[in-house]
Amino acid sequence: MELKKIYTETEERMKKAIEAIRKEFASIRTGKATTALLDGIKVDYYGTLTPLSQVANIAAPDARLLVIQPWEKKMIPEIVKAIQKSDLGLNPQSDANVIRLPVPTLTEDRRKDLVKLVKKITEDGKVALRNIRRDSNEALKKAEKSKTISEDDSRKGLEQVQKITEDYIAKIEELLVKKEQEIMEI
Repeated sequence: MELKKIYTETEERMKKAIEAIRKEFASIRTGKATTALLDGIKVDYYGTLTPLSQVANIAAPDARLLVIQPWEKKMIPEIVKAIQKSDLGLNPQSDANVIRLPVPTLTEDRRKDLVKLVKKITEDGKVALRNIRRDSNEALKKAEKSKTISEDDSRKGLEQVQKITEDYIAKIEELLVKKEQEIMEI
C-alpha cells in the first residue's frame, strides 16, 4: 500500500512538471501565429490585471496573423499597451474594432536564441524531476526506517522511482526535440 501511494504521488508530481514545461513551450514564439503566444499577457481591466483571453476573443486566421477582438472597444488601447510591454517583440496594429498582430518570420540568430531558451527550460524541468525523485526516495527510506516496508521493498521502490524518473525525462526530451524542430522550421 505504502509503495503504491509513493509511486502515484511521484507520477502525479512529474505529470504536473511536464505540463508546466508544455505551457512554457507554448508561450515561446516560433514564427507561427498561435493563440497560446498571448496566454501570459494580462490587461488592466478596471484596475485589475486580467488575462487577455478574459477580455477579448483571440483568433489565428492564418499562420502569420493573430486577431484580437475585445468585448469592449475602450479596452483596445489597454490591450495594445500590454502587448507592447510584453517581451514577445510583436507590434500590434489597431483600428476601431480589432487589433491585428502580425507575427514576423524569425531570423536565424533569434531562432538559435530561442533554441537555447528551450534547452534551459528543459534542463530546469529535468532538475524538477530529479527533486521529485529525491523526495520520493526519502519517503521510501523513511518508510523503511519506520518498518512500514521491508528493506527489499525499499530497494524495489527505489528502482521503480528511478524508472518513473527516466520515463519522464524521456518525455521532456521528446518535447525538446519537437519544439526545436518547430523553431528551426522556416
